[in-house]
Amino acid sequence: MENFFNYITKPLSPEDVDIWFRANNIILEKLELFSDFSHSLNYLIVDTYLGESSVPNETKITLSTEDKIKHFTWCWNKVISNFEKEGIHFENEGEHYEYFKTFFEDIFYNQPEDKIRNSIGNFFNDLFDREKPFTKSDLDMIATIYKILDRSIKNPS
Repeated sequence: MENFFNYITKPLSPEDVDIWFRANNIILEKLELFSDFSHSLNYLIVDTYLGESSVPNETKITLSTEDKIKHFTWCWNKVISNFEKEGIHFENEGEHYEYFKTFFEDIFYNQPEDKIRNSIGNFFNDLFDREKPFTKSDLDMIATIYKILDRSIKNPS
């Protein structure tokens, strides 16, 4: 149990983090790009979602699971399109789509508490913040997002 506790709470030294990034072939500029991608997707989802809210006296619209997936897919395609305008081409579908769809289904669309929904941006800020100490858990999550997004970049023709 102590190993798990250390895994999620014990900060690593900046030197260990740099070694870990190099060992996992993580390029800081790409990491920043993938942070921008994650933030852009979150912002668009939160900003355009018309579904449930726990705010009293606010009209509550109940969306079906299909409507939620359509909303996510619309946001996803919009973010992919926005990055294409900047010359960065991601595949539309694949492991990265499924990863983020599952993440947002669990943490946003199916989450009854606005507080948790609204914390996703802070989660991404903390996760990608190179100025804060990282735990092994943070680095594993970064590696997962980095690798699936890196595999989804289209090679220029």
